[in-house]
Amino acid sequence: MNKTDALIIGAGPTGLFTAHQLKLIGLNCEVVDNLDKIGGQCIELYPDKPIYDIPAIPECTGEELTNNLLNQLKPFDIKFHLNDRVDEVKKDNDKWLIKTSNGKTFLTPNVIIAGGVGSFEPRKFSPKECERFENKSLLYSIKDKKIFKGKTVTIFGGGDSALDWSIELSKDSKINLIHRRDEFRGAQATVNKIHELVKEGKINLYTKYQMSSVNGSDKLESIVIKNDEGEAKILDTDYVLGFFGLIMQLGPIANWGLNLDKKTIQVDTEKFETNQKGIYAVGDICTYPGKLKLILSGFHEGALAARACFKLARPNEKYRFEFTTSSKTIKNRLGVKSD
Repeated sequence: MNKTDALIIGAGPTGLFTAHQLKLIGLNCEVVDNLDKIGGQCIELYPDKPIYDIPAIPECTGEELTNNLLNQLKPFDIKFHLNDRVDEVKKDNDKWLIKTSNGKTFLTPNVIIAGGVGSFEPRKFSPKECERFENKSLLYSIKDKKIFKGKTVTIFGGGDSALDWSIELSKDSKINLIHRRDEFRGAQATVNKIHELVKEGKINLYTKYQMSSVNGSDKLESIVIKNDEGEAKILDTDYVLGFFGLIMQLGPIANWGLNLDKKTIQVDTEKFETNQKGIYAVGDICTYPGKLKLILSGFHEGALAARACFKLARPNEKYRFEFTTSSKTIKNRLGVKSD
């Protein structure tokens, strides 16, 4: 059995930063994730997609952000359990007994759920024949943007992912952007940039259109799109990308007795604790009044949850807040020489 001060469920950016905050204040932690790699959605869904809202970092990719967070964790010895899923969480006196799909058990006073949106899969195109080209020339996420260089890429969607990738790929590819409405759900600055690129001829924009069918034998050759009036257009294309959001499945989390709001977990904003003492939720999976689904919000939530863990992990000690710039204890943990 693994005994630890805190168990983090989820190895995405929020989970990684929460681990850093736990170690910084002297608590031990281990991390479980059902993916086969560290990085969560950043690595699984958009390793090459530019991210613009990390403070003090003008632009980075999901992979770069993950690597930076891992570098930040290098001074600490944190054990990761990948390709494993937490199946059962039950009370054991004043601690939580956790069992995973790989048969591992953990005993801890603190469980931090940083599982993003839980288990997820992309919403897919409705035409059945699209399945023939999935994971070849019809994709729902981008893992290597270099494959699109010099190609014609048709992107479906009206949210941030579709718009951001249209802008990014338009640097080296011919882009068709298709959305079923005139209005977009992305940030206004991004929408403005899309319209600029349309005027410059770098993006062909088709609104009020949806996928009707795909054409090709061994490889994708063209697609047919139709508008609300039934008018059809044939577009030659090398690749099709669909960004319609994710279908979220909480999985075993739904059976842990937590206070759920649709597919998110309600928390307080002092400790980010759920209705179960010692179980916290941070990142996209938690909800509270004024919640913003931003990575930077997850960092803030993780920092507060980590400090709340101290009381349960060290009931006979008093937590004393220290600034990282002046604390000799923290500098020693980081291997930094004190002045």
